Amino acid sequence: MELKNRYRNTESMVGLGNPSFAAAKEAGLLDLAVHNTERGTLALPDGREFINTCSCSYLGLDSHPAVLQGAIDVLRREGTLCMSISRLRVRLADLDHLEEELSRRWRARTIVTNSASSASAGLLPLIASGHLLPDGQKPILVFDKSAHFSMNLIKPICADETHVITAPHNDIDFLEDLCRKHARVAYVADGFYSMGGVAIVHELFRLQERYGLFLYFDDSHSLSLYGEAGEGYVRAAMKGELNERTIIIGSLGKGFGTAGGAVMLGPGHHADLVGRFAGPLGWSQSLSIPAIGASLASARLHGGEELHARQRRLRENVRYFDERVATRTVGEDFPIKVIDVGPEAMAVERSRQLMERGFYASAVFFPIVPKGRAGLRIILRSNLTHEDLRRLCDALVELAVPGT
Repeated sequence: MELKNRYRNTESMVGLGNPSFAAAKEAGLLDLAVHNTERGTLALPDGREFINTCSCSYLGLDSHPAVLQGAIDVLRREGTLCMSISRLRVRLADLDHLEEELSRRWRARTIVTNSASSASAGLLPLIASGHLLPDGQKPILVFDKSAHFSMNLIKPICADETHVITAPHNDIDFLEDLCRKHARVAYVADGFYSMGGVAIVHELFRLQERYGLFLYFDDSHSLSLYGEAGEGYVRAAMKGELNERTIIIGSLGKGFGTAGGAVMLGPGHHADLVGRFAGPLGWSQSLSIPAIGASLASARLHGGEELHARQRRLRENVRYFDERVATRTVGEDFPIKVIDVGPEAMAVERSRQLMERGFYASAVFFPIVPKGRAGLRIILRSNLTHEDLRRLCDALVELAVPGT
């Protein structure tokens, strides 16, 4: 008998999750068409304004004058939006300049991609086949249970190459047992998780030193937020060069403030091989030319005092929120805060009530989080004023949201 639903179950996901999405849409929390007011709020067609507490532009660099001007300048100079050809064959010279700038700042060979998701879609099958491992042999491929959907989506493809296992979240004993039993193990995880919490990177590096564990991190949510040059939590935790048993990817569309993705490769990973065989990384969907110009401008801001000042302001806002609202990530210095509510309907109602008070916080429910563990996802930013943050916390207290 053919085995089905070993790695995903779309019928279950849609059947159990769609009623909550429908309720959120009915409550006016989905499909919002807005305009940016340029005064810290978004405006709906009926004139109502709200503060978006779900934006992943953690440092506010998406509206930095230099970043906007970078997009305008390259667009005017080149006179076209995109190259419309695989970067493997023809690419804009400024894309090379961007990769050189990021490689220098982040101390790793950095390749810019159309998105972090496309990077995973291209790289994970090459890891599963062994082509990105130092000895070229296929590993046992282990996904952390909480790894982002964009990586879990690739499990069936990887399973065509090698044996795929799902590990309990952050379970170092489970992973070490696999390392003892198998000569080659590759582990797939987030650096910072989209629903809060951090990978146990130091313990993972110890397993790498002891057993040769191969590590693949999507560190999208910490790029720009951590490190002297905004290299992210995982890269900042490593001393010296990025080693040949580690690959880090991340989104440039969050803290970095622009668009696209980035892949940090160690010395043993062949950039030519990635460009030729990593699927969407070589297709004719390269980063748009304005995004390249904006990213060059953002890259030049990284490592400077302005970046550090924005990092400090973000941490100050996180600490203030933690003092007012209790979440399971209190004290983790991480800007994504999930407030557990419980029933899906209650999460939707609390989000609707918060919207009435001028703040948009997404209701999260299955399949985003486990069934029955719905909540409010609030994202803090450096460009939230202290007054806005105080009013947000006051509104949560007024609504008697758990933890306040």
